[in-house]
Formats: sequence, structure tokens, C-alpha cells
Amino acid sequence: MRTRTPLTPTLAAVTAAALLGLLTACGQEARGGSRYVPDAGQGSTVGLAMPTKASERWIMDGSNMAEQFEAAGYETDLQYGDNKVENQVAQIENMITKGHQLLVVAAIDGSALTDVLQRASDAGTRVISYDRLILGTDNVDSYASFDNERVGRLQATYLVEALGLDDEDDDTRRTIELFAGSSDDNNTKYFWDGAMAVLEPYFEDGRLEVLSGQTRMNQATTQQWDGGTAQKRMDDLISRHYGSTAIDAVLSPYDGMSIGIISALRSAGYGTESRPYPVVTGQDAELASVKSILAGAQQQTVFKDTRKLAEQAVLMGDALLNDEEPEYNNTTDYDNGVKVVPAFLLDPVSVDADNTDLLVDEGYYTAEQLS
Repeated sequence: MRTRTPLTPTLAAVTAAALLGLLTACGQEARGGSRYVPDAGQGSTVGLAMPTKASERWIMDGSNMAEQFEAAGYETDLQYGDNKVENQVAQIENMITKGHQLLVVAAIDGSALTDVLQRASDAGTRVISYDRLILGTDNVDSYASFDNERVGRLQATYLVEALGLDDEDDDTRRTIELFAGSSDDNNTKYFWDGAMAVLEPYFEDGRLEVLSGQTRMNQATTQQWDGGTAQKRMDDLISRHYGSTAIDAVLSPYDGMSIGIISALRSAGYGTESRPYPVVTGQDAELASVKSILAGAQQQTVFKDTRKLAEQAVLMGDALLNDEEPEYNNTTDYDNGVKVVPAFLLDPVSVDADNTDLLVDEGYYTAEQLS
């Protein structure tokens, strides 16, 4: 255990105030936003194992954490696994061999890291599961994420309101197609369960119908959250099940998939005055999708401020490296099959054309980027 000088109440207040100011002031150029500068940990290296550079959000997650850990006095080793499990395992093994004392892992496959994390434990390396819960191992200390069931609820609630399904004077049947995330990502189930909890009553009373009949999560999953895969499936759904019948809504759990889905819809003649786009949801507030929302194609996304998630990982990591207990706000719900992993969950926010200014106000994007 390293020793450090505890933060005095006055210094803690100054640090918190500085952190808040930086969160407000920093814009998209850094995208890191906040700076947390604890009085400990200088010199050791933190391994950051991210899944892919194919998604805007993971690039930002990695750079945000690297910036904030380095501002806290740590060295960082940031690696991307190219969505290949064997790559990520090899990268983590190399981090352990180098003697990194802390790993922050956004798993490509949450169930594929049991052996390598046993090696981490044997080496005394602490592990934070980042955004995606690592499954099947006791060798994970903490979990930092968003309230992922709430993400699904926000998406589905937006669909219900946009379709007017609670309008007692309108009993029109609406059509919807359902998409889910990657089967190897534990968050997929949380997103799906949250959405289904909201939509199920409307399936039961017949006001909402899936013409393809593909209503189970395993029928709707999209490997690696791939937009091209989602586009091909949407093409198939349209040609096989709709014809002259319009699709009123598409539950999409991620912006990259939403862009592919909208491309398929456009190719099928949607996006015109006579056949407007269905209501399409999303997640992560990626720039292309925010612009799509402003253009009237995609209609909703869920904003998850990854700067704040990176900040939480730094706070957790600093505590773990100093043999202290990190702050958690959920110690009951995230069972990985071997243990309940203590978690800190952040709140997601629904964004549509009426509140995209929020992203500018928070410094996540500039007004010029959204114009």
C-alpha cells in the first residue's frame, strides 16, 4: 500500500470546485471534460483495455480515461482490441506482464476473460469492469457504468409517446421492429429488459405489433453492434414482411445501428412526404446520429456522458490502488454469475430534436459541430 497525504476538507472542496468548473468549461476538442487530481498514485501505470476504434464512443472513452488518469499522476497504457477477443486477452496479458497495478476493462466478450483475470489476481492487479459487466469471475473489483435498464426504458418510453399509444381516443394499431445489441455484451439484456418492460403492455393489447414475429431478444441481437449487420437485417425485414404496409417505429439500442437501419429505410423509399421515416431510437449521442435527429431521420438517442464515466473510473481506481473502498451506489443488482460486483451507476438522458442544446450546454459538442 502506498502512503499519501489525506485531502483536507478545504482542499477537497477546492478540488471538487475545480472539477465542476472543468466539466463545464471543456469542450469537444478535449472531450475529456473533467480533471480529477488526487494526492496519490503518481508513477504507477493503469492499463486501459477498450474493445474497438470502430465506434466513436469507445475512442472517446479511451482518450477521456487516459487524460484523466494522467492528470491524476498515473501513467496509462491504452489498447484497443479491434473487437477480437483474442486481441484483448493478449493485450491484458501483456499489461499484467508489464506489472500494471490496475486494469480498466471494457470487455469485448464479458464471459471470455476468466483465465486472464485469474492471472491478474495472482499478480495482485486490481480490475475495474468498465461499462460492460465482466462475467463468470471473482476477479473483478468494481463496476462503473450507466443505469442500463433505464436506457432501454427511455428508448421505449419515447416510442410510446411518439406513437401516441396512450391516447385513449386513438386505437390505431402501430407496427414496430425490434433490434438488440451484441449477444456477448451483458448490457444487451439490460437494455432489452428495460425496453420490454415498457412495451409489453402494448403488445398484449394489440396496439403495437411486430409483423416479422421476431419478438425474442435472441432473434433481434446484432453481433458487435454492427451498423452494416443492422442494415442488412432491416432490408430483409422490409422486403419480407412489409410491402405496402408502413413501419411506424424501430427500437434500436445504439446509434451506429440506427444509422444502418435508416439507410435501409431510405433505400426502401422512406424519408419522403408520402412515406416519412418511422420513429427510430438510439444510444450514445454520436455526432452522426445527433445530426440525423436534427435532420428529421433518427428521432431519439440516449446521452451517456462518458467524460463523467471516465471520471468515475479514475475515482474508483485511485481508491483501489490505495487500498481504500471506492464509492458505490449499487451493491445488489450486478451479479456476474460468481459474485455481485459493487457498482457505481450514472444516469442516462433522453435526447431528441427538442433538447439537443443540452449537448452544447454540457460542452459535449460545440454549436458549430451541430450546425
